[in-house]
Amino acid sequence: MQKIYETFSPEETAELGRRFGEAAQPGDVFAITGDLGVGKTVFTKGIAEGLGITEIVNSPTFTILQIYESGRLPLYHFDVYRIAEAEEMEEIGYEDCFYGEGLTLVEWGERIAELLPDGCRRISIEKDPGQGVAYRKIIIAEVSP
Repeated sequence: MQKIYETFSPEETAELGRRFGEAAQPGDVFAITGDLGVGKTVFTKGIAEGLGITEIVNSPTFTILQIYESGRLPLYHFDVYRIAEAEEMEEIGYEDCFYGEGLTLVEWGERIAELLPDGCRRISIEKDPGQGVAYRKIIIAEVSP
């Protein structure tokens, strides 16, 4: 199953993320893909807001994992852009997050596709300059177990 959303500003992209955060359940895993600068972190900040997280949310590019616990669910925010092989995720203890009680969000999820659990929501964010500089097409695909 797939749903397509269109946003026309960073605020709309964050708002869509907020709605996903409000609906998130313990154990949810979201894998976000898209080019550099497409809005993965903007979407993630919206999700954090929807979870009620009060901390500042930044992409954990250099630390790989950032955990936020101030919301109604913990947010396990991975940025796996710098992961060379999926096995590196073992060292981080990814399974505790993927199968934990929070929401796991993985930026650049395609890099560790073989580790993503059944039921993971794959979120693709795309630009289309013909639609305007702030336009984003956000495709949500639910992977069935």
